[in-house]
Amino acid sequence: MDDVIILGAGIVGVATGIYLLRRGRSVTLIDKNEPGRETSFGNAGIIQREGVRPHAFPRDLAMLMQVGLHLSTAARYEPLALPRLAPALLRYWWESSPEHYRKVVQSYAPLIGRSIMTHADLMAQAGPEAEALVQKSGWLLAFRSDAGLRREAAKAQQDHDQFGISHKVVEWPELKAMEPSLKGGLAGAIHWTDPWTVSDPGALVSEYFKLFQRLGGTFVSGAAGSLVQDGDGWTAEVGGARHSGKQAVIALGPWAPDVLDKLGYRLPLFVKRGYHMHYDAEHGAKLNHVLLDPEVGYALAPMARGIRLTTGAEFAMRDAPPTPVQLGRAEKAAHELLDLGARLDPQPWKGARPCTPDMMPIIGKAPRHEGLFVGIGHAHHGFTLGPATGELLAQTMTGEAPVIDIKPFRMERFLGG
Repeated sequence: MDDVIILGAGIVGVATGIYLLRRGRSVTLIDKNEPGRETSFGNAGIIQREGVRPHAFPRDLAMLMQVGLHLSTAARYEPLALPRLAPALLRYWWESSPEHYRKVVQSYAPLIGRSIMTHADLMAQAGPEAEALVQKSGWLLAFRSDAGLRREAAKAQQDHDQFGISHKVVEWPELKAMEPSLKGGLAGAIHWTDPWTVSDPGALVSEYFKLFQRLGGTFVSGAAGSLVQDGDGWTAEVGGARHSGKQAVIALGPWAPDVLDKLGYRLPLFVKRGYHMHYDAEHGAKLNHVLLDPEVGYALAPMARGIRLTTGAEFAMRDAPPTPVQLGRAEKAAHELLDLGARLDPQPWKGARPCTPDMMPIIGKAPRHEGLFVGIGHAHHGFTLGPATGELLAQTMTGEAPVIDIKPFRMERFLGG
């Protein structure tokens, strides 16, 4: 029997394993896929230190009309999925009211505050291959309208004053100097200077996984058919073999309900699906920073494979067939800004962001079972918060005082406790 078994080898599971191994625990990590190949793989590669404001449900009537009529690139829904998604989405809308959202931001900001320092901690120990994947020049939130730029500049100043987040308002001439390949159509951008960006998110998780193995962690490839409390510990069955630990961690992202439901934890979780595609660049076009076009709803990111275009949110069932409508719309809009070349992937990559209605992850002990812990529900910030979540879980599981207050992230908030 190990000290800990972890279900899920995305960035949360791998980071949790590392922090536990560094505290002298023996750890087995279980996943049906290669570590870091699912949700941790398909993002824009930003470690979003500035992300103290999680993505709220739109409350602007014009935006809701666009989504409802399937005119939006930033968000769309599958009509057949709405009956099953409606309860969670209604609560998501409710929690996004100004009064509730202010409380969410206050609770969320200290967690985001751990993002860069915990990634830096793991990178330093993972070695130069990990650090070579990182750029520390921030990213660009670019606006087509001057009104949009001014609104965001006011919010950015508030975040600086309240949370110490650094930024610079960049007008079009300076933005053009930073990104000479941009063709126009932009008023300017918020240059968030604190975040780091990664040229291959999946490769970074792979480097963290190599660190996990060097520290003595064990990896088991296969789907866990069950997780059961077995005497004083927990047992998962994988391919007919039993793997046991005194403690267990569920870090399965959008697949967490497959295990939690059987244990009696029916949480109001849902997914936001997203797509990405890599592109060649025409006419020598180059992108120096990740650039988000929020008034349309997509991001462009310079990656090792090419320029990655990532889409907004698709509200659909996790395992439903792909419907990359947003990708086509975003691709057309992106061509207005940058000379994208041919598609480099045979088909769009599809992933599912695991979400909670109050926009905050679930981190900590499962209240009805001894020795069971969870780290799930990070929505758009899973890549950002994976190491911070691993740090907090390891501290909690080994009896240390967590470095920040994790009470706001307890599962009990969804169980009436």
